[in-house]
Amino acid sequence: MSYLVVFAFVAIIGSLAAALFFMLRGGQSSDATPDKSKRMVRALAMRVGLSIVLFVCILIAWKFGLIQPTGIPPGR
Repeated sequence: MSYLVVFAFVAIIGSLAAALFFMLRGGQSSDATPDKSKRMVRALAMRVGLSIVLFVCILIAWKFGLIQPTGIPPGR
Protein backbone atom coordinates (compact mmCIF):
# COMPACT_ATOMS: atom_id res chain seq x y z
CA MET A 1 0.00 0.00 0.00
CA SER A 2 2.82 2.40 0.78
CA TYR A 3 4.27 1.87 -2.70
CA LEU A 4 0.94 2.90 -4.21
CA VAL A 5 0.88 6.10 -2.16
CA VAL A 6 4.47 6.96 -3.08
CA PHE A 7 3.78 6.26 -6.76
CA ALA A 8 0.64 8.42 -6.66
CA PHE A 9 2.49 11.34 -5.06
CA VAL A 10 5.27 11.11 -7.66
CA ALA A 11 2.70 10.98 -10.47
CA ILE A 12 0.85 14.00 -9.04
CA ILE A 13 4.06 16.03 -8.78
CA GLY A 14 5.08 14.91 -12.28
CA SER A 15 1.80 15.97 -13.85
CA LEU A 16 1.99 19.31 -12.03
CA ALA A 17 5.52 19.82 -13.37
CA ALA A 18 4.32 18.93 -16.89
CA ALA A 19 1.52 21.49 -16.63
CA LEU A 20 4.02 24.12 -15.49
CA PHE A 21 6.31 23.23 -18.38
CA PHE A 22 3.50 23.56 -20.93
CA MET A 23 2.33 26.81 -19.33
CA LEU A 24 5.79 28.37 -19.51
CA ARG A 25 6.34 27.25 -23.10
CA GLY A 26 2.92 28.61 -24.14
CA GLY A 27 4.06 32.22 -24.40
CA GLN A 28 6.82 31.69 -26.98
CA SER A 29 4.70 31.47 -30.14
CA SER A 30 1.13 32.58 -30.72
CA ASP A 31 0.30 30.14 -33.53
CA ALA A 32 0.70 26.95 -31.46
CA THR A 33 -0.85 28.29 -28.23
CA PRO A 34 -4.13 26.28 -28.40
CA ASP A 35 -2.23 22.98 -28.67
CA LYS A 36 0.02 23.86 -25.76
CA SER A 37 -2.89 25.03 -23.63
CA LYS A 38 -4.66 21.71 -24.32
CA ARG A 39 -1.57 19.89 -23.07
CA MET A 40 -1.50 22.02 -19.95
CA VAL A 41 -5.20 21.43 -19.28
CA ARG A 42 -4.74 17.69 -19.82
CA ALA A 43 -1.79 17.61 -17.39
CA LEU A 44 -3.75 19.53 -14.75
CA ALA A 45 -6.79 17.30 -15.24
CA MET A 46 -4.57 14.25 -14.78
CA ARG A 47 -3.21 15.77 -11.57
CA VAL A 48 -6.72 16.30 -10.21
CA GLY A 49 -7.73 12.78 -11.22
CA LEU A 50 -4.68 11.24 -9.56
CA SER A 51 -5.33 13.24 -6.39
CA ILE A 52 -8.92 11.97 -6.25
CA VAL A 53 -7.82 8.37 -6.86
CA LEU A 54 -5.20 8.65 -4.09
CA PHE A 55 -7.78 10.05 -1.68
CA VAL A 56 -10.24 7.27 -2.49
CA CYS A 57 -7.52 4.63 -2.09
CA ILE A 58 -6.65 6.02 1.34
CA LEU A 59 -10.31 5.93 2.37
CA ILE A 60 -10.69 2.33 1.14
CA ALA A 61 -7.50 1.27 2.95
CA TRP A 62 -8.83 2.84 6.15
CA LYS A 63 -12.22 1.14 5.71
CA PHE A 64 -10.61 -2.30 5.29
CA GLY A 65 -8.27 -1.74 8.24
CA LEU A 66 -5.04 -1.60 6.25
CA ILE A 67 -4.14 1.75 7.83
CA GLN A 68 -5.07 3.11 11.23
CA PRO A 69 -5.40 6.76 12.18
CA THR A 70 -3.20 7.62 15.13
CA GLY A 71 -3.70 11.33 15.65
CA ILE A 72 -3.08 13.06 18.95
CA PRO A 73 -4.03 11.04 22.03
CA PRO A 74 -7.01 12.48 23.93
CA GLY A 75 -6.23 14.55 26.98
CA ARG A 76 -3.03 16.13 25.68
